[in-house]
Amino acid sequence: MGFTLCSSSELSYPSLEGLRNAQANPVASKSFTRAGGYIKKHYFLSSYSDARKLVISSHLFPGHLEGSFMGKKRQVEPRKKLEFVRTLLIDNYDSYTYNIHQELSVINGVPPVVVRNDELTWKDICCLLYEDGAFDNIVISPGPGSPTCPADIGVCRQLLLECWDVPILGVCLGHQALGYAHGAQIIHASEPIHGRLSEIEHNGCNLFANIPSGRNSRFKVVRYHSLVVDAESLPEELIPIAWTASDDTLSFLETQKFDAIPDAYESERQKANFDSFSAKNGSYWGHVNGTKSRKVVMGIRHATWPHYGVQFHPESVATTYGRQIFKNFREITKDYWLQMSSSFCSDRNIHYTASMQVPHATGLFGAVHRGRQSVKKADFRVNGEACSSGQFMRGANQRNLGFLDMVNILPPSLGAKFLRLKWRKFGHLASEVGGARNIFTELFGKNKAENTFWLDSSSTEKGRARFSFMGGKGGDLWKQLTFRLSEQSDTAGERGHLLIEDTKGFTCSKILEEGFFEYLNKELLSLCHEEKDYEGLPFDFYGGFIGYIGYNLKVECGAASNAHKSTTPDACFFFADNLVVIDHHTNDVYVLSLQEGNTTKTQWLDDTEKKLVSLKGSATRQLHERISKPVANSPHEAGFLSEKSQKQYVSDVEKCLEYIKDGESYELCLTTQFRKFIGEVDPLRLYLHLREKNPAPYASWLNFSKENLCICSSSPERFLRLDRNGILEAKPIKGTIARGTRPEEDERLKLQLQYSEKDQAENLMIVDLLRNDLGRVCEPGTVHVPHLMEVESYATVHTMVSTIRGKKQSNVSAVECVKAAFPGGSMTGAPKLRSMELLDSIESCSRGIYSGSIGFFSYNQTFDLNIVIRTVVIHENEATIGAGGAIVALSDPEKEYEEMVLKTRAPANAVMEF
Repeated sequence: MGFTLCSSSELSYPSLEGLRNAQANPVASKSFTRAGGYIKKHYFLSSYSDARKLVISSHLFPGHLEGSFMGKKRQVEPRKKLEFVRTLLIDNYDSYTYNIHQELSVINGVPPVVVRNDELTWKDICCLLYEDGAFDNIVISPGPGSPTCPADIGVCRQLLLECWDVPILGVCLGHQALGYAHGAQIIHASEPIHGRLSEIEHNGCNLFANIPSGRNSRFKVVRYHSLVVDAESLPEELIPIAWTASDDTLSFLETQKFDAIPDAYESERQKANFDSFSAKNGSYWGHVNGTKSRKVVMGIRHATWPHYGVQFHPESVATTYGRQIFKNFREITKDYWLQMSSSFCSDRNIHYTASMQVPHATGLFGAVHRGRQSVKKADFRVNGEACSSGQFMRGANQRNLGFLDMVNILPPSLGAKFLRLKWRKFGHLASEVGGARNIFTELFGKNKAENTFWLDSSSTEKGRARFSFMGGKGGDLWKQLTFRLSEQSDTAGERGHLLIEDTKGFTCSKILEEGFFEYLNKELLSLCHEEKDYEGLPFDFYGGFIGYIGYNLKVECGAASNAHKSTTPDACFFFADNLVVIDHHTNDVYVLSLQEGNTTKTQWLDDTEKKLVSLKGSATRQLHERISKPVANSPHEAGFLSEKSQKQYVSDVEKCLEYIKDGESYELCLTTQFRKFIGEVDPLRLYLHLREKNPAPYASWLNFSKENLCICSSSPERFLRLDRNGILEAKPIKGTIARGTRPEEDERLKLQLQYSEKDQAENLMIVDLLRNDLGRVCEPGTVHVPHLMEVESYATVHTMVSTIRGKKQSNVSAVECVKAAFPGGSMTGAPKLRSMELLDSIESCSRGIYSGSIGFFSYNQTFDLNIVIRTVVIHENEATIGAGGAIVALSDPEKEYEEMVLKTRAPANAVMEF
């Protein structure tokens, strides 16, 4: 098959006579977004859709054009392009959809409406497109699975066949769906390509306007796919417009190296001969510079309809010219409707403001300072009259409120508490009293350190962490929350049981129908404060909830179910009203006390100050003898029993590779558990030994004595942080290698990790996933990656770390941000929902606290949470350690097992030595 170059008038526009909808009435158009979470049954997300402002549009979509409509007025009016483009974004349950959403929000001038592929019926969509003219184009997202499976693409196939008069762009799975809808075959690629890059050639059509082409052209794209459109089966109506420049793939760092090469794409295109191609295994075989090369179709378009598809991911952080592709599709859409009818554009008098997407007026969470918040639901009205499409869209929103549209109207029984903070600072005191370890053990280490916490920045190298927070059972506001999911927590109704213990030891239990996150959100919203109370403090935790969220709470974040029940509580938190904070940069020590109402009590502050001053003489005190025992190379040598043998784990890796090959996932983070009965031990001394042997920036100690539960974590990974300026930050780790025994070996291993194509692919996939998760709750255009694939070194391993940041929308709460991203993508894989479902079917036990998060939710709506890895959980005299790794197409099963064992070494040795 030869390649057809597009002319300047690329699209053959269909006759106007066949268009639908004879009406020409103004319509209501509302852009709503969902900030996350997804499974095909229920629990969808919405970004406070009921707080959105009214949006009215008089823009019409084409219909059966009558004579009067085609009359004189249309002929004399000057043609005018659309001022903005309204996109219907079909989400195929992917973890990259909101990266597309972020791009389109910036490029189109208004955010797209995100709808699941099975959320609306075909009749609903026809109503929106043709009766109400709600959208100018459609984008079909990537997703797991295959277009040959109806459940994987939902309504997409019918859209591609019936909406011949609406511009459509399909990405990855959407591209394959375009091919399949018109009769092309979907086959396995010669190899799965996930998180790797290819150079692309194209034929210069409008979708690739102003984008170079060919090898060394700097047009490099990220691919996440195992299946391809079979080039040999392409029907005449589908024209290939892009293909791989060669059969080579590149890692991200390789592309950075090649970007220094001058842009010579024009000469490369002239050298290439595309006259004769034969299809083989979904690829074109041709000759470039005299060398036979396999070329995979990377883009197609319909010959006469405004439909396009790209196999690669233009929204990926590592794709070059990705934004230009979306801009080009916007211009294609504008040109299309300009060609169709100028009157559609001249009638667009839209009252469409920025506050439609992110209302900045008082803001929902400005109400935190005032207590209660009343939210008025938006209404869709046209010329003062209710619109049927508006009713439908409101109904769609209600179906998808799920967990992000949490209720911010406090029930009368909850009320509001006005909190006041008192604090004192002791300059340079930490080093004078023996550091954080000595402070904690002397102030909170008595009585087996029962009911204590310590968020311990035990590794502060290179500015990775700065503050440590510690405390115990304290003042009048102290309480403990212990939450357990019910047996049927994935079904409607009862979510779980909450036990609340106050500072006097009194307990009460509640059945939570809406779940733990909803309860926590309401609790935080009930707390009022004055910002002046914490002016001058350099940190973001001033008191509030501190504890952990277990992995199984994924069922409150979009996952369908939990295959395994945790033996530990699914969430445990203290409300900390008294705490000590250490600034490791300045050695300053702060003591904070949180009280309700205006009070003059300072007893805890006074007592703690006396204790700190008395510590000056014990700065060198040692609490236990140093222990020197042989180092174990595996948890088995340390006496741990594994849930699965090496053979079983390797077999599980192979299962993951099969799922990846079939397109069910791009990356699966497989884990297992190791257990050891340890009897009566002093868990605090165990933690002190672990932090000495394996210091980490997000280490932590938690002791919930009533649950006979202690957590000793040396986590190097931040899950998510929200600071007082509204900046969200994630720091996922993907890619791990052991430290060397000699400096030269250590440096070689570090470079080996840095330039590993497999590890870069792992990291890139999770970076794009976290960009997506932040994109659900962040202002459009603010999500960015300041640090990509940097190697950090710890006591036993080198790790590859990236940093993603974004500006939180003003109307989204702290808890909502966590729900949009939990569990951390580095512990699930991508797409997240399908991957968690697959992992539940492979893994043989609950992850429990492992893979969850430890940290704080401050009363002023900031938080900081880690990922629970490199952690010993001691529950009922048994120590457990979880470990795992990301399985990608390039994974070697035996090496994956070795990497998993490596990650257990530090915590397992701490237990064995202790």
